[in-house]
Amino acid sequence: MSLVVGLAACRVGRNYERPPMALPAQFNGAAPSDSSIAGMEWRQFFTDPVLQALIDRAVKGNLDLQLAMKRVDASQQYLKQAKVAWAPSFTGNVSASTSFPSKNSLNGVSMTNFGLGDHIEDYTLGVNMSWEIDIWGKIRRQKEAALASYLQTYEGAHAVQTSIVSGIANSYFNLLMLDKQLEVAQKNVALSDTIVKVMRLQKAAGEVTELAIQQALSQQQTAALLVPQLEQAIAIQENAIQILTGELPGKVARDRKLRDFVVPESLPTGIPADMISRRPDVRASEMGLVAANARVGAAQGNMYPQLTITGSGGLNAFKTSNWFTIPASLFGTVAGGLTQPIFQKRALKTQLEVARIERDQAAITFRQSALYAIGEVSDALVKLDKVKVRQELVAAQVQTTQQAINQAQMLFRSGMANYLEVITAQSRSLESELNQASIDRERLSAMVDLYRSLGGGWK
Repeated sequence: MSLVVGLAACRVGRNYERPPMALPAQFNGAAPSDSSIAGMEWRQFFTDPVLQALIDRAVKGNLDLQLAMKRVDASQQYLKQAKVAWAPSFTGNVSASTSFPSKNSLNGVSMTNFGLGDHIEDYTLGVNMSWEIDIWGKIRRQKEAALASYLQTYEGAHAVQTSIVSGIANSYFNLLMLDKQLEVAQKNVALSDTIVKVMRLQKAAGEVTELAIQQALSQQQTAALLVPQLEQAIAIQENAIQILTGELPGKVARDRKLRDFVVPESLPTGIPADMISRRPDVRASEMGLVAANARVGAAQGNMYPQLTITGSGGLNAFKTSNWFTIPASLFGTVAGGLTQPIFQKRALKTQLEVARIERDQAAITFRQSALYAIGEVSDALVKLDKVKVRQELVAAQVQTTQQAINQAQMLFRSGMANYLEVITAQSRSLESELNQASIDRERLSAMVDLYRSLGGGWK
């Protein structure tokens, strides 16, 4: 008994320790903070009721997320199996046999001499037991690997949800951008129509030529061409949102404008070390490393002696009439055996070496995922900063081009500007307003990307 206890204290493999990683003290040189927007539930981060409803539908109906949850369910079943791997296994058996030995055989002669007749019957009802004693901790490592694999799929499902939440938000903001650009295009079509009418009046008065009217019509057609193009993009974006929610393509009801959304000035990011422990895809990578580390221990345990206790018991008789006669028909055996693999065609050593290589691969994957995560946070912060500067510049540009249109029209009516100046001013105004909508959406998307890259969206 003391030998078994002593052997049980020996554990194969090594306990998991997170590999060292060089992490910055803060993101992009910003002052570290205790709080992070990643700690906010998505309902708190996205306060627009329409967007909340879309995200809620996606979380409940998205097919990718449903597949991820099924993977979690399957992994949970393997975990349940691993939890009882230490317990003995039992099998039941019922057998009945009749044999007629040769009368010239030893059995046949013996049966004749003892008056047992010309055949032998045997009836058995029994239970067999086999129990592997986990003296090296191999089964414990297998259970550890199963738990880590379950947590890996669990965190993987969270990662899918963060992707879906950010995907819905970005798609929604993109849809509002297209609405704004369609509004700008339609406004420019109406403005072009007014300019064409003015040009026709000027031609009737002999102040401009047919070329001026043609140029004005060309500008009107340029704006008009944008309308069906944007309507098409809107319909496709609506379909994409519907599919993300797990529903058939269709319209997306909305009552907000792009200008109604403002990016907060303060978006705390916390510290990189906390992000590594919070972000689901990085956590999933780490759980993959934990599982790979445990599998090394299990593979190492396969190379050591295996202590197995076996037993069997039940009822046995050579006549059916005596089969269930108790206690005369009872039988039972108990045995213990120690099995040491000697030569397995290098299979066990190969399994151990491959498990170690896979652990190294998982460690690299974990470091890689952490590095990518920090890079994504840094990229989102840079976008937020630089797009804000572009927002301010494009807002000033839009104001300038709108003033230019008004001045060009007044000067044209007074004969102090030609038609090309009016058309050029309108073209630049259209371009700047379309660009403004795109930049406004970019900053909102950068906010969403920062939230996702920090690990927000799964709560």
